[in-house]
Amino acid sequence: MDPEGSESRVGRDGALSLRFARRDGATVLDGCRFTLPLQVLTPLAVDGTASVVSILNPTGAVLGGDRLRIDVVVGPSAHAVLTTPSATRIHRTDGAVAEQDVDLRVAAGGVLEWVPDHTIPHEGSAFRQRVRARVGPGATLVFVDAFAVGRVARGECWRFAHLESGITVTDDAGRLCHDRFVLKGDGRWGGLGYTEGAPYVATIVVIADVALDDLAAGLEARLGAIDGVRAGVARLPRRGLLVRCLAGSAPALGDALREGWEIARQQALGESAIDLRKS
Repeated sequence: MDPEGSESRVGRDGALSLRFARRDGATVLDGCRFTLPLQVLTPLAVDGTASVVSILNPTGAVLGGDRLRIDVVVGPSAHAVLTTPSATRIHRTDGAVAEQDVDLRVAAGGVLEWVPDHTIPHEGSAFRQRVRARVGPGATLVFVDAFAVGRVARGECWRFAHLESGITVTDDAGRLCHDRFVLKGDGRWGGLGYTEGAPYVATIVVIADVALDDLAAGLEARLGAIDGVRAGVARLPRRGLLVRCLAGSAPALGDALREGWEIARQQALGESAIDLRKS
């Protein structure tokens, strides 16, 4: 047993709760509560009706034993964009796995774009992420989950101990998507189920009540034109698509995520790309 507050406990408990509402033709951050090591920056003013919020970990990294919980509710017809200021680093641990649980709820007609920068697992790190998303009638979800196989520039590839991520999306009719991977850092770059030598991987899920064949064709065309990127697009049973990308470099990954997000916004929302002003 390792009860909360015991001297043997390693890691921190962080919690973040965000509520978005539609008011006077725009989306506002209607509620915000957080406990370090999670917090948010002031909502960013951009063109359009969306509220753009950056989720921040001021400790600089996720550490072994950390337990992070994020809850997001997007109200009817509200539009939220959630991102991070930079990549998320997972530090080495000799003990407990770091865990992050994310619960996303999008009400009828609402829009949620979850577009954080990628995760970088350091040598010996252990990280588990679980994402659950519930979308209402006419709601739109754009979800991005990307990771590196280590600190690539240091030659530290596939040296993490454990990397796990899963997303489950449901609506009133049942399950729309369930995607999960569990990886061990054993160095098998080219093995079946691994990344075929690519150091960067991304998953994009788009749930939208639009012409999915057109959206799939647009994603395949744009992603297929990026040098150093291989991508596949699959139809979900209804209402959405799942995209998997392999990238040969960090710039290629960045291009793939920007292009994928842009085409999803154009066809699912009828809106142009957002400049998140990270550089």
